[in-house]
Amino acid sequence: MADTTTYDLIVIGGGPAGYVAAIRAGQLGKKVACIELERAGGTCLNWGCIPSKALLKSAELYAKMQKAETYGLKAQGVSFEFEKVMQRSRGVADQMAKGVEFLFRKSKVDYFIGRGQVTVPGMVEITAGEHQGKFFQTSHVLLATGCKARRLPDVPVDGERIMTSREALVPRARPPASIAIIGAGAIGVEFAYFFKTFGSKVTIIEVLPQVVPAEDEEVARLLHRIFEKQGIVIHTGTRAENLKVGEKSVTLDLVKGDQRQGLEVETVLVAIGVTANLEGALSPKVKLELDRGFIKVGDDYQTNVKGIYAAGDIIGPPWLAHVAMFRAVNAVNGMFGHSRPRRDRNSPGCTYCQPQIASIGLTEQAAKEKGVAYKVGKFPFLASGKAVAAVEIDGFVKVLADPKTGEILGAHIIGADATELISEFSLAMTLEATIDEIHTTIHPHPTLGEAVMEAAAAASGEAIHI
Repeated sequence: MADTTTYDLIVIGGGPAGYVAAIRAGQLGKKVACIELERAGGTCLNWGCIPSKALLKSAELYAKMQKAETYGLKAQGVSFEFEKVMQRSRGVADQMAKGVEFLFRKSKVDYFIGRGQVTVPGMVEITAGEHQGKFFQTSHVLLATGCKARRLPDVPVDGERIMTSREALVPRARPPASIAIIGAGAIGVEFAYFFKTFGSKVTIIEVLPQVVPAEDEEVARLLHRIFEKQGIVIHTGTRAENLKVGEKSVTLDLVKGDQRQGLEVETVLVAIGVTANLEGALSPKVKLELDRGFIKVGDDYQTNVKGIYAAGDIIGPPWLAHVAMFRAVNAVNGMFGHSRPRRDRNSPGCTYCQPQIASIGLTEQAAKEKGVAYKVGKFPFLASGKAVAAVEIDGFVKVLADPKTGEILGAHIIGADATELISEFSLAMTLEATIDEIHTTIHPHPTLGEAVMEAAAAASGEAIHI
């Protein structure tokens, strides 16, 4: 251990939690290092959030170009080069990763590519990569190793016939002629929209009763109808069984109750969730308390071992990049006494297919199950002047509020720019604002944001435009 350096904080993992934690510690003047197995930005920036949104933007623009006449325009011979669409997404990811590396330099963060392992509390070793064999002493360790895609048992991922979201982002010459997507959560429906837009025959298979199972039932029903209108075949309440991988296709059985039907596709995308990724991060000498594979932490993000903290997806749901960043900043602020750490309570969720979906707080069915009293305000985009002008009339804004106090219990949006509009509700819930305060706040006209105001007004029967 001759080559040993001492740090105030070593972060293992360079994704949204890891790189944010490292930069925040650097801002606080601490000596900090970040060890990342692949590249700064982690899965989200390199193989998730960012490149997938680049693909979805290409799909959205291509779909609109095909409907140019709706806007009084002519766009003849519209086509695409799929490989260039894929390469553009890789370029976006590369640009953002370089941005994180620049921020590391700006905040004086030492950045190492390799596998970091906590050998004993206060000691970290790089066990793989070009810096293998380096040891570091540190007063604090933050584990931010995130999650990896859950796979089907006994069905190997080969990147051609069987993919997870990661393999789906690898550049290829053409989209699959047909694809079955197992799982209709955010990742599943995003890729369904993407591949369908570029010509694939898409089948969604979801074991639960609705697509986007975490979302409000009304939102899920509308997305289901719109997807079917787009030509996507959807099987809910259905299991995928008996997958057999051939040279040029995959066969599988769709099982719903006592009914079974066969399906043959070129490719299967498995989007059934994530599992904790702690591979190689802890030596046998470090015993952290886990819950279903995820690290248990206290309100200060510290584990059961003093000096070892964890933040981001590795501590459990919700598995969202913005939540990971929030957790990371609060963990670092707390460990160095800058401010009292906070835990995530109300976290917005976003899905970037078209139409977009965004939500926060209780769904209507959850409120019923918990016996929580509520009233509902709902405003359709069909009644929004901006939405009609933009030919974006599918969807609505829905808000749940306490019938006595007007406090916002939950909000659900499906439609154009839903992922941008949800922030108003997120801020309102943080400030404990009421639907009346949203309603009486002047919103600019014409904007999609007016639908938020009108939904709040509708909860009290005061919406003007419906």
